Amino acid sequence: MRAAVIHAPHDLRIDDIADQPMGPNDVRVRIGAGGICGSDLHYYHHGGFGTVRIQTPMVLGHEIAGTVLACGSAVASVQPGDKVAVNPSLPCGACRYCLEGRSNHCLDMRFYGSAMRNPHVHGGFREELVCTETRAVVLPPGVSVNEAAFAEPLSVCLHAASQAGPLLGKRVLVTGTGPIGALLIMVARQAGAREIVATDLLDQPLAKAREVGADRTVNIRTEPDGLTRYGNDKGYFDVVFEASGAAPALAAALAAARPGATLVQVGIGGDATPPVPLNVVVAKEITVRGTFRFHQEFAWAVDFIANRRIDVRPLLTEIVPLAEAVRGFDLASDRSKAMKVLLAF
Repeated sequence: MRAAVIHAPHDLRIDDIADQPMGPNDVRVRIGAGGICGSDLHYYHHGGFGTVRIQTPMVLGHEIAGTVLACGSAVASVQPGDKVAVNPSLPCGACRYCLEGRSNHCLDMRFYGSAMRNPHVHGGFREELVCTETRAVVLPPGVSVNEAAFAEPLSVCLHAASQAGPLLGKRVLVTGTGPIGALLIMVARQAGAREIVATDLLDQPLAKAREVGADRTVNIRTEPDGLTRYGNDKGYFDVVFEASGAAPALAAALAAARPGATLVQVGIGGDATPPVPLNVVVAKEITVRGTFRFHQEFAWAVDFIANRRIDVRPLLTEIVPLAEAVRGFDLASDRSKAMKVLLAF
């Protein structure tokens, strides 16, 4: 079958790869759509991120959905013809963190399209995929695989929101309005946030942020003092989602956060680690929390999308055929033109 395989930075090829065998608890999925994620772009442009680097060619992709073609003999929850969103996480279920209910920190995690372990775990940007039954979440009628491909990034945002605590009545700042930032805005609005302000360096994603629920947006490049007034009287925002991974955004967010606020660090940026202004964290007694992947939130995300309580369709920029994957990756890299690009298989 054909697959999008990264060999080195800017060396993305459509290769023929071997079929996968099926076991009794497996399902074979014809992939219909796959979202190009920020981590995919890191592999495409830089060969990895941080200490994680491609050692051998790897199939990319973990935001995937499709149609079940066949089921193993022990499979009961899905059947051929079902449309499914595919959960890219496969925790071991036996390590200390899995047993504590923190499977996103599994010590033996196999996550699609990840070079964190060697041999790498190949991803889902392929025409067909064999996965365990538990990873295939059935979609109700009327939900397209294009929408379902958003389940993984929405899961990330739902987990980030759970790290922030209750959002009802809170004033929320979102820094960075790529796909994750936009979805965080939608999640915060769904959770009852009183006011949402979003920042970015480009007008195009900020316009989309307003479309999906931000009350006000600030272009920090053209309006560098746009958050200054929120720093009056020690700050304004109860919750900050820092989705850019950029040091200036983090500093500005902490300045605008009120004493006792919670900052959830969602973005990881590039290879450099942003410095944290600890004097501000200490003086304002700010709680800083990380957020890593998701677990039970994947099923929640499918439900939110299926019921259109979170409508992801406005975030879709273009659907690009697998044969044009390089063009798709280049388009997804241009934030002035694209919010979310899907590959079609």
